[in-house]
Amino acid sequence: MTLPEYFKKMQGTTRGSPPRVSNTEIMWSWIGGFLGVAAVAWTDNYFFEGTDLALMIGSFGASAVLIYGAIRSPLAQPRNLVGGHIFSAIVGVTCWKFFNQYPWLAEAMAVASCIAIMHLTRTLHPPGGATGLIAVIGSPAIHKMGYLYVLIPAVLGPIILLCVALIINNIPESRRYPEIWF
Repeated sequence: MTLPEYFKKMQGTTRGSPPRVSNTEIMWSWIGGFLGVAAVAWTDNYFFEGTDLALMIGSFGASAVLIYGAIRSPLAQPRNLVGGHIFSAIVGVTCWKFFNQYPWLAEAMAVASCIAIMHLTRTLHPPGGATGLIAVIGSPAIHKMGYLYVLIPAVLGPIILLCVALIINNIPESRRYPEIWF
């Protein structure tokens, strides 16, 4: 491939913007996102306030976009949602433990390894990469959790989001979730 051909690939395609979704679809995505994140936040506040455990992490916001707003995406299916966060949390904690003397290396190793592990396990879920990164760049309280970070938040949070998704995404006739479990 020549250099001009390489750069030509960066022009994109002429397909244009994705089609607009219906107002009903927007409403159900909003309801799911609100209730899912509220359920995780309430659980965090009710059960974990005053502890060193943190149930709410930023990557759950991105998971909510997928499982309530892009419910047919392969990246939004239960296997990917739960597995992506679990495997990435394990990778992130491991990278912190081995490379914490070199934070830049731990960060890069965590994200790259999360991508590879999610590909290998067929659990690719982009917010999982953030879950792995949070294990490295998180607060001292996150670091102190060690592998408990895998259970709280990386198992419990996605399971709460999934339970809400199963209820909300199947209320309207126009929506069905999940497309596949495994």
